[in-house]
Amino acid sequence: MADAATLAVYARAARDYAQGTPLAPEPDYSPDIAAFLAPLPPRARLLDLGCGPGTWAAHFAQMGHEVSACDPCPEMAALTRARTGIAVMEMGAEELEARAAYDGIWANFSLLHLPRPALPEALRRIHRALRPKGMLHLGMKLGHDAGRDALGRYVTYYSEADLTDLTQAAGFTALRSRRGNRHDRPGAADTFVIVTAHG
Repeated sequence: MADAATLAVYARAARDYAQGTPLAPEPDYSPDIAAFLAPLPPRARLLDLGCGPGTWAAHFAQMGHEVSACDPCPEMAALTRARTGIAVMEMGAEELEARAAYDGIWANFSLLHLPRPALPEALRRIHRALRPKGMLHLGMKLGHDAGRDALGRYVTYYSEADLTDLTQAAGFTALRSRRGNRHDRPGAADTFVIVTAHG
């Protein structure tokens, strides 16, 4: 995610998070966490891809997993390091070079900031970074267009059929999907889909 305006939004958000926003995952994610972790070993090696303020990285570490994280926003990466002590790389999915390094990769609403042509390569890099049968959690917003949201972030929307085709082309097998709604921009609720897949 190299879009300067989007990175600026997250840099400002990092300052807000630093004021004391708790590291508490949303309870609605419990089935997604269970589906993601169920096939993995008790102490899995996980990557929180696009970690933001470190909520998920901290949660998985508290569960006893070996967690790394990455985020293309330097301010978010620094915040997560300071709050969690977890190693955080300053990069996005398009820069992921690891090979067979992780049991699971958690990409929760981070890949949606990539331009549409960049997503297939990002998914291939994620697949390459996973060990055989490694797990992918992918959160994306549903729709058909792309552009700036009310916060100024660049967002690309996908249909469920698009995501099925793209993940399959990258080598994944989808195990489940779930729709929901989230309010993370003023005056609107976006419909999202969570896809759980294995490599």
